Amino acid sequence: MTRHNRKKMDRTAEIARETAETQIQLRLNLDGTGISTINTGVGFLDHMLELFAKHGFFDLEIEAKGDLHVDAHHTTEDVGICLGQAIQKAVLDKAGMHRFGSFTVPMYESLAKVDLDVCGRPYLHYEAPLRDAKVGDFDVELTEEFFHGFVNHSGTTLHINVPYGTNQHHIIEAIFKAVAKALHIATRLDEQITGVLSTKGSL
Repeated sequence: MTRHNRKKMDRTAEIARETAETQIQLRLNLDGTGISTINTGVGFLDHMLELFAKHGFFDLEIEAKGDLHVDAHHTTEDVGICLGQAIQKAVLDKAGMHRFGSFTVPMYESLAKVDLDVCGRPYLHYEAPLRDAKVGDFDVELTEEFFHGFVNHSGTTLHINVPYGTNQHHIIEAIFKAVAKALHIATRLDEQITGVLSTKGSL
């Protein structure tokens, strides 16, 4: 594949997921401008995904319906699964891609550091001072569930570390922004990279 053709690739994905608990339609463009239309029925999750798209320069559309009369767990986890599937599909064979990305985001008193590798090996290290609490109607523990779904279906090794922070909203927002920025870095195409960035020749 030539360098010129790599730049012309359509790195988009459409995902549909329907279970007894959720129905989700998702569209992603890795090479977008940060435009989003998000409707999951979970207000705080919508906010996090909107800023994820904005700061990652991803175009993202999500329409989700879930069993919110139970709680937001299934909807949050399944949206994470769908976003992971979309990333896995949109990166194609990963040719010409940076693969690694790191970013640190300060959010007032909170700091989130994210390091990731879009390598096909799912792993999540998650360390954040989130208490058993809610932000609005959102259980903060669902942040980790979202990223478990994301890594398992995107094949991403993801390390999320929040060394300090007290405001639960600030902590979670810093995490989503840092993941978006690190993922943007990792998925950029580089003319210096021929094939995939691995001595094995494949990822």
